Amino acid sequence: MYTHKQEKAPIYEALQRYKTMRVVPFDVPGHKQGRGNPELREFLGEKCLAVDVNAMKPLDNLGHPVSVIKEAEELAAEAFAARHAFFMVNGTTSAVQAMIMSVCQQGDKIIMPRNVHKSAINALIISGAVPVYVNPGVNKRLGIPLGMSLEEVKDAIARHPEAKAIFVNNPTYYGVCSDLKTITELAHENNMYVLVDEAHGTHFYFGENLPLNAMAAGADLAAVSMHKTGGSLTQSSFLLIGNSLSPGHVRQIINLTQTTSGSYLLLTSLDISRRNLALNGKNIFAKVTALAEYARTEINKIGGYYAFSSELIDKDAIFDFDPTKLSVHTREIGLAGVEVYDILRDDYNIQIEFGDIGNILAIISVGDRELALERLVSSLAEIKRLYLKDKTGMFDHEYINPQVAITPQKAFYARQHSVPIKKSAGYISGEFVMAYPPGIPILAPGERITPDIIDYIVYAKAKGSFLTGTEDMAVENIRIVEE
Repeated sequence: MYTHKQEKAPIYEALQRYKTMRVVPFDVPGHKQGRGNPELREFLGEKCLAVDVNAMKPLDNLGHPVSVIKEAEELAAEAFAARHAFFMVNGTTSAVQAMIMSVCQQGDKIIMPRNVHKSAINALIISGAVPVYVNPGVNKRLGIPLGMSLEEVKDAIARHPEAKAIFVNNPTYYGVCSDLKTITELAHENNMYVLVDEAHGTHFYFGENLPLNAMAAGADLAAVSMHKTGGSLTQSSFLLIGNSLSPGHVRQIINLTQTTSGSYLLLTSLDISRRNLALNGKNIFAKVTALAEYARTEINKIGGYYAFSSELIDKDAIFDFDPTKLSVHTREIGLAGVEVYDILRDDYNIQIEFGDIGNILAIISVGDRELALERLVSSLAEIKRLYLKDKTGMFDHEYINPQVAITPQKAFYARQHSVPIKKSAGYISGEFVMAYPPGIPILAPGERITPDIIDYIVYAKAKGSFLTGTEDMAVENIRIVEE
């Protein structure tokens, strides 16, 4: 599948050469290879700080690569079967924003599911693009939002043929995948771009028997969080482009918001991780899939919990499912997902990805071991034994269809004032409210606040969800648009 060149890691190799040069630094960073900050050097290590360096000719420049970063980008593009791959050091957040800003201008419409990450709606605020939301269905048993139904996508295209793009999650946080190939074909038939948030889909490019990845589906842009399941450092990602867009244009958009001081620690981690997955990804993700399946089987034996997977596939809003996702429904034991999340961390020293109103998610990736999963399973069994109670009165859904009143940008920049959340029904929100993680807004700027949304916010807060997005750090008040 790959050429022998995938054995190379140009940025890593350039840094290794730099270390042998015994350079005397009179540039930034000011810690001067750690000598200026002994406490930091002791914490991170001398090897780490020795390569925390600034851009220079031997190491290339992220904003205008002509040598080792350029070569590393070409290798990443080959590994992901993309026309081009950009190294992103401001996280997948900046990759998602660059995708939307590359194809949408002020007033342009973009079709997207409402259960997108905050970064996508932030891109609408920055660009002035107008969302056309395709509300996802909800699985009644689990309460989770699903993927995009083809009929809903077709309807959105018919109602808004002037839309510039369709934005797709692949997969959702819970592992649900839409029919990406057919959506891409529909979009291209109607002269629309396809932008894919693959924050949780790195492994789709390297493993076998996994859902289709964005580049294979023919998408135009994909934001890939290499750090989530691919082994690179937190905040490092790739932005992939297909054949329809100019790499030069996309780089200009990236350079609007990405730092000019790109961390070589992040860049090197992407370079090394790409090499590792290109050479070993098939075996790595076969192991990851097997570990996730083992954990699902053992958790379902406990009773009460439901670790769900491919049995949910209906070839529509759940067109496919990511088998590496360990998503577990907890409501039947009388506990909200966030309560199980907190108990695992506080009482068992187990940190999972997130817990919401009715589910938890544990990320299984390149670094996991069976022994750790056995500890998770036994802890869940004990939590059930200690905390089992009646589920009466618990919320049964994670998603509430929004009432969009005005565009996110118009709401964000409008005159606003603050009111108590409990007294905000009927007003238009001027800011976000979301549980983090996963960072999918319960409420976004421009949406009408309803009693259902208020009840959800109050309930989520009472259960221990970490709510963010409001100017009021206590999330007691919300800024509303003055109509």
